Formats: sequence, C-alpha cells, structure tokens
Amino acid sequence: VQLQASGGGLVQAGGSLRLSCAASGRTISNNAMGWYRRGAGKEREFVAAISFDSRSPIYADSVKGRFTISRDNAKNSMFLQMNSLKPEDTAVYYCAAARGSYSGDDVGDYRYWGQGTQVTVSS
Repeated sequence: VQLQASGGGLVQAGGSLRLSCAASGRTISNNAMGWYRRGAGKEREFVAAISFDSRSPIYADSVKGRFTISRDNAKNSMFLQMNSLKPEDTAVYYCAAARGSYSGDDVGDYRYWGQGTQVTVSS
C-alpha cells in the first residue's frame, strides 16, 4: 500500500485546512487509518484515528473539537478537516494505515505510512 498525503499549506491562526490521504496499491477499506504529526524538534504525536467502518473515530485531546477525521472507502481515501487552527498545530502531518480494522493511538498498530504534508499556522 502506498499512501499520499496532501492538502497542507500556510494558514493564519483560526483558519482551516483539509488534509487528504489517497491510498493506492490495494484497498484500505478493511484497515483502520490514522493521522500523526511531528513538529520541529518534537516527537511524533498521535492526532486522530478512524476504524474501517468509520464508527469509532478517536482524537488526541489537543485537537478534540477542532479536527474531524473521515474516510471514503469507495475512493480509497481518508481526510482530516482541521478548524480553528493554532500555531502549535504547525507540523508535518502523516497518514497511516493500520494492520487491523480497529486502531488507536499506538504507533505500533500502523503498518503503512505516507510521506507527510507540511501544515504551518501563523499567529
């Protein structure tokens, strides 16, 4: 499976961005998916995850209420709608596909990783 993240960019604080993750190689409809991010000089951080059937999204406390994860299995894609962005959201955002149908915030659950897309939020 190859994952391609896109949609990053430069936005002012309070603004919105929508990230996309397109999968190719095979279907990911039976795999949980997730988003992680890594800010400059920081550790990789869990952002959100969604089960194969979209019934069980989970979020990091830092983004809860501002970010929404979704997926479209027919298009082999996943999305992250980011609203009310803050400067501390600045990071490279990575999409990932899990080994199983349900996944949480354990990075070890994820087998496939995209290349990342830069999100920069200015104050």
